[in-house]
Amino acid sequence: MAKVVRTDRELELPGVDAALRAGGHELVLLSDGVAEDALMNDVREATLLLMCYTPVTRRVIEAAGKLKGIVKYGVGIDAIDLAAARERGIPVANIPEYAEETVAEGAFALMLAAAKKLKPLQRAMEREGWIWPTQEWLAGDLAGKTLGLVGLGRIGSSFARMAAGFRMRVLAYDPHVKDTMPDLRAMLAECDFVSIHCVLNDETRSLIGEVELRAMKPTAFLINVSRGAIVDEAAFLKALEEKRIAGAALDVYAQEPLSRHGHPLSALYAMDNVILSPHLTFYSREAMARLEAQTLERCREVLEGRPLTVRSRDPRLRAQTRGVRFAD
Repeated sequence: MAKVVRTDRELELPGVDAALRAGGHELVLLSDGVAEDALMNDVREATLLLMCYTPVTRRVIEAAGKLKGIVKYGVGIDAIDLAAARERGIPVANIPEYAEETVAEGAFALMLAAAKKLKPLQRAMEREGWIWPTQEWLAGDLAGKTLGLVGLGRIGSSFARMAAGFRMRVLAYDPHVKDTMPDLRAMLAECDFVSIHCVLNDETRSLIGEVELRAMKPTAFLINVSRGAIVDEAAFLKALEEKRIAGAALDVYAQEPLSRHGHPLSALYAMDNVILSPHLTFYSREAMARLEAQTLERCREVLEGRPLTVRSRDPRLRAQTRGVRFAD
Protein backbone atom coordinates (compact mmCIF):
# COMPACT_ATOMS: atom_id res chain seq x y z
CA MET A 1 0.00 0.00 0.00
CA ALA A 2 1.32 3.44 -0.98
CA LYS A 3 0.41 6.84 0.39
CA VAL A 4 -1.01 9.21 -2.21
CA VAL A 5 -1.62 12.91 -1.50
CA ARG A 6 -4.01 14.87 -3.71
CA THR A 7 -4.31 18.63 -3.26
CA ASP A 8 -7.15 20.85 -4.49
CA ARG A 9 -9.88 18.38 -3.53
CA GLU A 10 -12.49 20.99 -4.48
CA LEU A 11 -11.86 19.89 -8.07
CA GLU A 12 -13.58 16.53 -7.79
CA LEU A 13 -12.00 13.44 -9.34
CA PRO A 14 -14.30 10.68 -8.07
CA GLY A 15 -13.05 8.06 -10.51
CA VAL A 16 -9.40 8.62 -9.63
CA ASP A 17 -10.08 8.68 -5.89
CA ALA A 18 -12.18 5.51 -6.01
CA ALA A 19 -9.62 3.63 -8.12
CA LEU A 20 -6.74 4.54 -5.82
CA ARG A 21 -8.65 3.43 -2.74
CA ALA A 22 -9.77 0.23 -4.48
CA GLY A 23 -6.11 -0.48 -5.17
CA GLY A 24 -5.45 -0.46 -1.44
CA HIS A 25 -3.64 2.86 -1.35
CA GLU A 26 -3.95 5.44 1.41
CA LEU A 27 -5.40 8.59 -0.15
CA VAL A 28 -5.08 11.95 1.60
CA LEU A 29 -7.20 14.78 0.17
CA LEU A 30 -6.16 18.36 0.91
CA SER A 31 -8.03 21.59 0.28
CA ASP A 32 -7.07 24.32 -2.15
CA GLY A 33 -4.89 26.81 -0.34
CA VAL A 34 -3.41 24.28 2.08
CA ALA A 35 -0.51 25.85 3.97
CA GLU A 36 3.01 24.93 2.85
CA ASP A 37 3.92 23.48 6.26
CA ALA A 38 0.80 21.31 6.30
CA LEU A 39 1.53 20.02 2.82
CA MET A 40 5.13 19.29 3.81
CA ASN A 41 3.91 17.21 6.72
CA ASP A 42 1.48 15.20 4.59
CA VAL A 43 3.97 14.40 1.80
CA ARG A 44 6.77 13.14 4.08
CA GLU A 45 5.72 9.50 3.64
CA ALA A 46 3.96 9.90 0.27
CA THR A 47 4.87 7.92 -2.83
CA LEU A 48 2.79 10.05 -5.20
CA LEU A 49 1.65 13.68 -5.16
CA LEU A 50 -1.30 14.80 -7.27
CA MET A 51 -1.81 18.55 -7.58
CA CYS A 52 -3.66 21.10 -9.66
CA TYR A 53 -3.27 24.64 -8.30
CA THR A 54 -1.49 24.31 -4.95
CA PRO A 55 2.17 25.42 -5.11
CA VAL A 56 4.65 22.56 -4.83
CA THR A 57 7.68 24.44 -3.57
CA ARG A 58 11.28 23.40 -3.04
CA ARG A 59 10.55 23.00 0.68
CA VAL A 60 7.68 20.64 -0.07
CA ILE A 61 9.79 18.57 -2.47
CA GLU A 62 12.73 18.37 -0.08
CA ALA A 63 10.41 17.20 2.71
CA ALA A 64 9.03 14.36 0.57
CA GLY A 65 11.68 11.74 1.22
CA LYS A 66 9.79 8.85 -0.43
CA LEU A 67 8.18 10.67 -3.34
CA LYS A 68 8.37 8.80 -6.68
CA GLY A 69 6.35 11.17 -8.87
CA ILE A 70 4.33 14.36 -9.16
CA VAL A 71 1.31 14.42 -11.45
CA LYS A 72 -0.35 17.73 -12.31
CA TYR A 73 -3.95 16.88 -13.16
CA GLY A 74 -4.20 19.76 -15.61
CA VAL A 75 -1.90 21.58 -18.02
CA GLY A 76 0.00 24.47 -16.42
CA ILE A 77 3.12 23.51 -14.44
CA ASP A 78 4.12 26.96 -13.18
CA ALA A 79 3.18 26.07 -9.57
CA ILE A 80 5.77 23.27 -9.38
CA ASP A 81 9.43 23.90 -8.56
CA LEU A 82 10.69 21.79 -11.44
CA ALA A 83 14.36 22.48 -10.70
CA ALA A 84 13.97 21.06 -7.21
CA ALA A 85 12.16 18.00 -8.57
CA ARG A 86 14.91 17.35 -11.14
CA GLU A 87 17.59 17.65 -8.48
CA ARG A 88 15.82 14.99 -6.43
CA GLY A 89 15.16 12.80 -9.47
CA ILE A 90 11.40 13.04 -8.96
CA PRO A 91 9.61 12.80 -12.32
CA VAL A 92 6.84 15.27 -13.11
CA ALA A 93 4.08 14.98 -15.70
CA ASN A 94 0.97 16.93 -16.59
CA ILE A 95 -2.15 16.07 -18.59
CA PRO A 96 -1.77 18.35 -21.62
CA GLU A 97 -4.36 17.08 -24.09
CA TYR A 98 -7.58 16.50 -22.18
CA ALA A 99 -9.19 19.93 -22.72
CA GLU A 100 -7.58 21.59 -25.71
CA GLU A 101 -10.86 21.72 -27.66
CA THR A 102 -12.85 22.42 -24.51
CA VAL A 103 -10.80 25.46 -23.48
CA ALA A 104 -10.76 26.74 -27.06
CA GLU A 105 -14.56 26.52 -27.13
CA GLY A 106 -14.69 28.38 -23.81
CA ALA A 107 -12.45 31.13 -25.13
CA PHE A 108 -14.58 31.40 -28.25
CA ALA A 109 -17.74 31.65 -26.16
CA LEU A 110 -16.16 34.47 -24.15
CA MET A 111 -15.17 36.29 -27.34
CA LEU A 112 -18.69 35.97 -28.74
CA ALA A 113 -20.23 37.16 -25.48
CA ALA A 114 -17.96 40.21 -25.43
CA ALA A 115 -18.67 41.07 -29.07
CA LYS A 116 -22.43 40.72 -28.60
CA LYS A 117 -22.56 42.60 -25.27
CA LEU A 118 -24.24 39.67 -23.54
CA LYS A 119 -23.27 40.71 -20.01
CA PRO A 120 -24.87 44.18 -20.06
CA LEU A 121 -27.82 42.86 -22.11
CA GLN A 122 -28.56 40.20 -19.51
CA ARG A 123 -28.23 42.72 -16.67
CA ALA A 124 -30.61 45.11 -18.42
CA MET A 125 -33.16 42.36 -19.09
CA GLU A 126 -33.08 41.31 -15.45
CA ARG A 127 -33.47 44.93 -14.34
CA GLU A 128 -36.00 46.24 -16.87
CA GLY A 129 -37.67 43.20 -18.39
CA TRP A 130 -37.06 44.39 -21.98
CA ILE A 131 -34.78 46.72 -23.89
CA TRP A 132 -35.00 48.39 -27.29
CA PRO A 133 -32.35 48.69 -30.05
CA THR A 134 -30.72 51.96 -29.04
CA GLN A 135 -27.08 52.83 -29.75
CA GLU A 136 -25.76 51.61 -26.38
CA TRP A 137 -26.74 48.04 -27.31
CA LEU A 138 -25.14 48.08 -30.76
CA ALA A 139 -22.95 44.96 -30.89
CA GLY A 140 -20.25 43.84 -33.31
CA ASP A 141 -19.75 40.97 -35.76
CA LEU A 142 -16.87 38.53 -35.71
CA ALA A 143 -16.87 37.99 -39.47
CA GLY A 144 -14.31 40.22 -41.14
CA LYS A 145 -12.58 41.12 -37.87
CA THR A 146 -8.94 40.39 -37.03
CA LEU A 147 -8.10 37.99 -34.22
CA GLY A 148 -4.60 37.92 -32.73
CA LEU A 149 -3.45 34.82 -30.86
CA VAL A 150 -0.67 35.08 -28.30
CA GLY A 151 0.54 31.49 -28.38
CA LEU A 152 -0.21 28.91 -31.06
CA GLY A 153 -0.01 25.60 -29.24
CA ARG A 154 -2.79 23.03 -29.01
CA ILE A 155 -5.46 25.36 -27.65
CA GLY A 156 -4.43 28.34 -29.75
CA SER A 157 -4.50 26.22 -32.91
CA SER A 158 -7.98 24.93 -32.08
CA PHE A 159 -9.15 28.48 -31.44
CA ALA A 160 -7.68 29.61 -34.78
CA ARG A 161 -9.61 26.90 -36.62
CA MET A 162 -12.88 27.96 -34.98
CA ALA A 163 -12.25 31.63 -35.79
CA ALA A 164 -11.54 30.81 -39.43
CA GLY A 165 -14.95 29.14 -39.58
CA PHE A 166 -16.47 32.49 -38.61
CA ARG A 167 -14.55 34.15 -41.47
CA MET A 168 -12.20 36.01 -39.16
CA ARG A 169 -8.70 37.01 -40.19
CA VAL A 170 -6.33 35.19 -37.84
CA LEU A 171 -2.84 36.36 -36.83
CA ALA A 172 -0.53 34.75 -34.29
CA TYR A 173 2.54 35.58 -32.25
CA ASP A 174 4.57 32.62 -31.00
CA PRO A 175 8.39 32.65 -30.98
CA HIS A 176 8.35 28.83 -30.96
CA VAL A 177 6.19 28.43 -34.07
CA LYS A 178 7.40 29.14 -37.60
CA ASP A 179 5.57 31.59 -39.85
CA THR A 180 3.93 33.53 -37.03
CA MET A 181 4.33 37.27 -36.58
CA PRO A 182 7.76 38.21 -35.19
CA ASP A 183 6.62 41.40 -33.46
CA LEU A 184 3.96 41.15 -30.75
CA ARG A 185 3.17 44.87 -30.63
CA ALA A 186 2.83 45.07 -34.40
CA MET A 187 0.32 42.23 -34.28
CA LEU A 188 -1.64 43.80 -31.42
CA ALA A 189 -2.03 47.03 -33.39
CA GLU A 190 -3.94 45.15 -36.11
CA CYS A 191 -6.32 43.17 -33.92
CA ASP A 192 -9.96 43.60 -32.98
CA PHE A 193 -9.69 40.69 -30.53
CA VAL A 194 -6.59 39.39 -28.75
CA SER A 195 -6.70 35.96 -27.13
CA ILE A 196 -3.94 34.60 -24.89
CA HIS A 197 -2.97 30.93 -25.19
CA CYS A 198 0.69 30.70 -24.14
CA VAL A 199 2.05 29.00 -21.03
CA LEU A 200 3.23 30.99 -18.04
CA ASN A 201 6.99 30.99 -17.61
CA ASP A 202 9.77 33.52 -17.04
CA GLU A 203 9.51 34.71 -20.65
CA THR A 204 5.75 35.24 -20.66
CA ARG A 205 5.15 36.69 -17.18
CA SER A 206 3.68 40.20 -17.75
CA LEU A 207 4.12 39.69 -21.49
CA ILE A 208 1.08 41.91 -22.04
CA GLY A 209 2.11 45.05 -20.20
CA GLU A 210 1.58 48.79 -20.39
CA VAL A 211 3.31 49.18 -23.76
CA GLU A 212 1.49 46.24 -25.33
CA LEU A 213 -1.89 47.46 -24.07
CA ARG A 214 -1.20 50.88 -25.57
CA ALA A 215 -0.47 49.18 -28.89
CA MET A 216 -4.01 47.74 -28.99
CA LYS A 217 -6.89 49.49 -30.71
CA PRO A 218 -9.32 51.35 -28.43
CA THR A 219 -12.04 49.15 -29.99
CA ALA A 220 -10.22 45.87 -29.22
CA PHE A 221 -11.09 43.20 -26.65
CA LEU A 222 -8.64 41.07 -24.64
CA ILE A 223 -9.50 37.41 -23.89
CA ASN A 224 -7.44 35.38 -21.42
CA VAL A 225 -8.02 31.69 -20.65
CA SER A 226 -4.35 30.82 -20.02
CA ARG A 227 -2.83 32.37 -16.87
CA GLY A 228 -3.58 35.71 -15.28
CA ALA A 229 0.06 36.61 -14.66
CA ILE A 230 0.77 36.70 -18.40
CA VAL A 231 -0.93 40.10 -18.22
CA ASP A 232 0.31 42.99 -16.10
CA GLU A 233 -3.01 43.25 -14.32
CA ALA A 234 -2.38 46.70 -12.81
CA ALA A 235 -1.68 48.09 -16.28
CA PHE A 236 -4.66 46.18 -17.66
CA LEU A 237 -7.05 47.59 -15.06
CA LYS A 238 -5.77 51.10 -15.77
CA ALA A 239 -6.30 50.59 -19.52
CA LEU A 240 -9.91 49.57 -18.87
CA GLU A 241 -10.56 52.49 -16.52
CA GLU A 242 -9.10 54.91 -19.05
CA LYS A 243 -11.09 53.26 -21.88
CA ARG A 244 -7.95 52.56 -23.90
CA ILE A 245 -9.35 49.13 -24.82
CA ALA A 246 -13.00 48.24 -25.43
CA GLY A 247 -13.25 45.46 -22.87
CA ALA A 248 -12.18 41.98 -21.87
CA ALA A 249 -13.31 38.43 -21.16
CA LEU A 250 -11.32 36.59 -18.50
CA ASP A 251 -11.23 33.07 -17.09
CA VAL A 252 -7.95 33.40 -15.19
CA TYR A 253 -6.38 35.81 -12.71
CA ALA A 254 -2.93 36.12 -11.16
CA GLN A 255 -4.50 35.84 -7.72
CA GLU A 256 -7.24 33.23 -7.50
CA PRO A 257 -9.97 33.06 -6.46
CA LEU A 258 -11.25 36.40 -7.67
CA SER A 259 -13.31 38.25 -5.08
CA ARG A 260 -15.78 41.13 -5.04
CA HIS A 261 -13.89 42.78 -2.20
CA GLY A 262 -10.22 43.10 -1.27
CA HIS A 263 -8.83 41.71 -4.54
CA PRO A 264 -6.60 43.75 -6.89
CA LEU A 265 -9.20 43.21 -9.64
CA SER A 266 -12.39 43.64 -7.59
CA ALA A 267 -13.31 46.67 -9.71
CA LEU A 268 -13.93 44.37 -12.70
CA TYR A 269 -17.23 43.15 -11.25
CA ALA A 270 -18.85 46.54 -11.87
CA MET A 271 -17.68 46.82 -15.49
CA ASP A 272 -20.29 45.90 -18.08
CA ASN A 273 -17.59 45.54 -20.73
CA VAL A 274 -15.72 42.83 -18.80
CA ILE A 275 -16.96 39.23 -18.69
CA LEU A 276 -15.71 37.17 -15.74
CA SER A 277 -15.46 33.39 -15.60
CA PRO A 278 -14.14 31.44 -12.55
CA HIS A 279 -11.31 29.47 -14.25
CA LEU A 280 -13.78 26.91 -15.60
CA THR A 281 -13.37 26.93 -19.37
CA PHE A 282 -11.81 23.46 -19.02
CA TYR A 283 -14.78 22.09 -17.09
CA SER A 284 -17.01 19.92 -19.27
CA ARG A 285 -18.26 16.34 -18.81
CA GLU A 286 -16.18 15.13 -21.72
CA ALA A 287 -12.99 16.89 -20.68
CA MET A 288 -13.27 15.71 -17.07
CA ALA A 289 -13.73 12.11 -18.22
CA ARG A 290 -10.54 12.41 -20.26
CA LEU A 291 -8.73 14.08 -17.37
CA GLU A 292 -9.63 11.32 -14.94
CA ALA A 293 -8.67 8.52 -17.32
CA GLN A 294 -5.30 10.04 -18.22
CA THR A 295 -4.52 11.03 -14.62
CA LEU A 296 -5.18 7.49 -13.47
CA GLU A 297 -2.83 6.15 -16.17
CA ARG A 298 -0.04 8.38 -14.85
CA CYS A 299 -0.79 7.36 -11.25
CA ARG A 300 -0.50 3.68 -12.10
CA GLU A 301 2.85 4.24 -13.77
CA VAL A 302 4.28 5.79 -10.61
CA LEU A 303 2.71 3.31 -8.22
CA GLU A 304 3.83 0.32 -10.30
CA GLY A 305 7.40 1.62 -10.58
CA ARG A 306 7.25 2.30 -14.30
CA PRO A 307 8.61 5.42 -16.05
CA LEU A 308 6.20 8.35 -15.93
CA THR A 309 4.91 9.26 -19.40
CA VAL A 310 5.40 12.89 -20.42
CA ARG A 311 3.09 13.85 -23.28
CA SER A 312 3.69 17.59 -23.06
CA ARG A 313 5.98 19.38 -25.48
CA ASP A 314 6.91 21.93 -22.81
CA PRO A 315 10.75 22.10 -22.73
CA ARG A 316 10.70 22.35 -18.94
CA LEU A 317 9.22 18.84 -18.75
CA ARG A 318 11.26 17.57 -21.69
CA ALA A 319 14.43 18.54 -19.80
CA GLN A 320 13.87 15.67 -17.35
CA THR A 321 16.34 12.80 -17.60
CA ARG A 322 15.28 10.37 -14.88
CA GLY A 323 12.14 8.31 -14.33
CA VAL A 324 10.31 9.48 -17.45
CA ARG A 325 9.49 8.38 -20.96
CA PHE A 326 8.49 10.84 -23.68
CA ALA A 327 5.47 10.24 -25.89
CA ASP A 328 5.72 11.93 -29.31
